[in-house]
Amino acid sequence: MKKITTLIVAFILAFSFTSCNDESLQSYLVKSQEKSGFITFDVPASILQVKSDNVSNETRETLKSIKKINVVAMLFKDNATKIGAEKAQLVKILKGKEYKSIMRFTEKNMKVSLYYTGDADAIDEIIAFGYGAKQGVGVARILGDNMNPSKIMKMMNDVKLDSEGMNLDQFKVLFK
Repeated sequence: MKKITTLIVAFILAFSFTSCNDESLQSYLVKSQEKSGFITFDVPASILQVKSDNVSNETRETLKSIKKINVVAMLFKDNATKIGAEKAQLVKILKGKEYKSIMRFTEKNMKVSLYYTGDADAIDEIIAFGYGAKQGVGVARILGDNMNPSKIMKMMNDVKLDSEGMNLDQFKVLFK
């Protein structure tokens, strides 16, 4: 009996030590809300609305596939020394087996990588990870059910963030 108890305790300890080493994107997002220097926000899908009644049913269905958007960013301003560590941590997380790369590109001196989880035609999560030497580091995660990336790109032309037609250019001041 003592051997069984010892074996069970050893198994639990081994499991807890190995699980602590592999941080998930979800736990990173939650921990970042507590850290200083981060900007974090969640956007529920209910905030996304279609601009007009003239959009296709396909666009409406695509919008319904999105459940939530999480954004975490650390801006360069006053955080230059921390950005490298945060970037390295995100790179390590996104190298996990569950994250599949869609594409990489550079936009305005920022390197951006897009990832997804799920099947290629039924995506559960889209992740945009970006960093720049003078901008900072950030990750945005779009959660949904059976999302189709090409349909989401098409839909982006037909949606707005609120009933007032809020313009995202207003947020550019955050990244200066």
